[in-house]
Amino acid sequence: MVVAAASCRGSIVFGGPYSWANFTILALGVWAVAQRDSVDAISMFLGGLLATILLDIIHISIFYQWNVVSATGRFSAGMAILSLLLKPLSCFLVHHMYRERGGELHFHSDFLGPSQERSAYQTIDSTAEPAEPVSGFEPRGPDARGY
Repeated sequence: MVVAAASCRGSIVFGGPYSWANFTILALGVWAVAQRDSVDAISMFLGGLLATILLDIIHISIFYQWNVVSATGRFSAGMAILSLLLKPLSCFLVHHMYRERGGELHFHSDFLGPSQERSAYQTIDSTAEPAEPVSGFEPRGPDARGY
């Protein structure tokens, strides 16, 4: 909640895209907490947090004004930086929640080695038997049960 409060205070000086990104992630966080059994909600929240870390770095570095005169502007910029500093901790905690809900990270690339996943798909070159053979012919007629 500290990250959400800091992001809200940071949107005072950094408006527009900063506010849209952080309030969208706040909404995804509320959805992820409300849907306790959904892996999709928590994975979208985790991905959004990771994306906003990069976006916040870019946005603060481009639009931060060193000569902000008002105390409110300095406070708002400080809260935006505090939010950015706390987001990696939030990502760690959300990743822990993701793992508790049964989420697993899958890397489907060749540099990590061949995949051990087995499916019913059989390549043309393969001489092995399919994983699940197709069931036999079903009789059609007056006594056949249809759905």
